[in-house]
Amino acid sequence: MYDIEKYYQARDVEDAVRALAADGDAVVISGGSDVLIKIREGKLAGCSLVSIHGIPALKGVRMEADGTIVIGPATTFSHLTYDPVIQRYIPALGWAVDQVGGPQIRNIGTIGGNVCNGATSADSAAVLFTLNAVLELTGEEGTRMVPVTEFYTGPGRTVREHAEILTAIKITRDNYEGFYGHYTKYGKRNAMEIATLGCAVHVKLSEDKKQMEDFRLGFGVAAPTPIRCYQTEKRVKGMDITDPELYERIREGAVSEVTPRSSWRASREFRLQLVRELSVRTAKEAIEKAVGGEADA
Repeated sequence: MYDIEKYYQARDVEDAVRALAADGDAVVISGGSDVLIKIREGKLAGCSLVSIHGIPALKGVRMEADGTIVIGPATTFSHLTYDPVIQRYIPALGWAVDQVGGPQIRNIGTIGGNVCNGATSADSAAVLFTLNAVLELTGEEGTRMVPVTEFYTGPGRTVREHAEILTAIKITRDNYEGFYGHYTKYGKRNAMEIATLGCAVHVKLSEDKKQMEDFRLGFGVAAPTPIRCYQTEKRVKGMDITDPELYERIREGAVSEVTPRSSWRASREFRLQLVRELSVRTAKEAIEKAVGGEADA
């Protein structure tokens, strides 16, 4: 049984914003894979729900005239993984969300929910960080754009106001064109597991594919929020990809920028070791794809 005070199905974004503004205790629900669990566990017992599940404008993936990829927040993980635009241009994101739970969860869970729940373990987050995604938030005062790197404020906390809806996730052409990426998730078992650590890398090589023109490194569960390792990225840019020092810079640079904590899933020391290993493994995968001209994943 679920202890729910009332349920409201919003007709459109404006209607959802009005419903949230009218009820300070209301919670947004789309796929429900996170919200319903919290209600069942008693964390949100007695809450009111405002559903955005049936709003067509919040679903699907499209490409704008300038090449910007726009992802609807109510797009399910399964649809995202197999969307032609995602597969062709940023399949690392599709691969990352395909690591979430099992098929049932991926068929109902949405990328917007994955982002807005504020969890550092969200499989989409590290990849969106390395793609410099921008989040479109719509509220009573209109629309504002927030870089995903500025969205998270702490464990389970974001800058989204109560009466705001995430209405789009945008990735501009300059943040995916020429880039190849990979996402690595570590869990204690191969399926249905929340990440103990997640690592995302996107690379862009020089025209002759010998030098690191751009390098982006992101982590989940390596800090209270998802993070980018900006200092490590600076140290790697311009390096020859065959330089023996490349991976050492990535490994030690990454571990110097993260701040993991101990939990029942893993100790801080173990997560630091994962950072050392996964940063290098993920970078190698991305570089190999870039050299081979393969689609990223």
